[in-house]
Amino acid sequence: MEDDDLVRLGLVDDDEIILDEAALALALLDHPETDDAPYLDLFQAIVEALEEAAATASAAEPDAEEQAELLAQVIGGAFGFLGDRDTYDDSANADLIRVLDRRRGLPVSLSILYVSAARRMGWMANALDVPGHVLVLIGDKAAPIMIDPFRGGERVSQEQLVTLLKAMHPGEGPAVRHVAAMPNRAVLVRLLLNQAKRAEAAGQGRRALTLFDRMTVIAPAYPHAWWELARLQLVDGDIPAARKSLSAMLEITREPDLRARISETLGSLPAA
Repeated sequence: MEDDDLVRLGLVDDDEIILDEAALALALLDHPETDDAPYLDLFQAIVEALEEAAATASAAEPDAEEQAELLAQVIGGAFGFLGDRDTYDDSANADLIRVLDRRRGLPVSLSILYVSAARRMGWMANALDVPGHVLVLIGDKAAPIMIDPFRGGERVSQEQLVTLLKAMHPGEGPAVRHVAAMPNRAVLVRLLLNQAKRAEAAGQGRRALTLFDRMTVIAPAYPHAWWELARLQLVDGDIPAARKSLSAMLEITREPDLRARISETLGSLPAA
């Protein structure tokens, strides 16, 4: 993906983003000599396997429960995509090229495969933002099915979700606000954020800065990426760049407390 393509990804409407292709394009930025054709072929092979499995399972259009079972059967079973339990914090788990090569990944990277394959089948699917995790929601609001891509597409019941929410928020009842379908752009930001956190934890500040910069390009309306980019630019001693990032953040932020914090930080920076 060239710089112009990266900018274009930040400008298109959210529903025009094809998740797996966009995530692959982002990964290619770190693998510029890699041919994307085998990976695009793999996406198509998954869909063809789903079509074959669906035709074998039933002559009728599968409902959400059957769709979820087929996705688990094909992606988690036949293709062997599972969560990386042994080396969870390996940055490869958020790099879609490495995920496709290793058949191992994080919840968010695996959710991209499930959601994209389901949508190519004409099924309704979304990545579901759960605290500390990402699930996949199959079907419409009337009778949706939750599955866990990290566990090979295993079904998640409402009771299991409530248990997970209580574990993440002890002392308070789980609220609807804790769980929401993620826009496509937010999924891509989440993917890059996982890489950035791991890079910074490994002492790779410049790598983290590059990843946050990519976030601001593909998702310019997400203030968190601008804040983290400015923080790393300050660590790097690049005051003009940090000022530019904070100013961009101020333009898109409407929350009074956050605007005050940004203005205070800008005011504390040395004069150019």
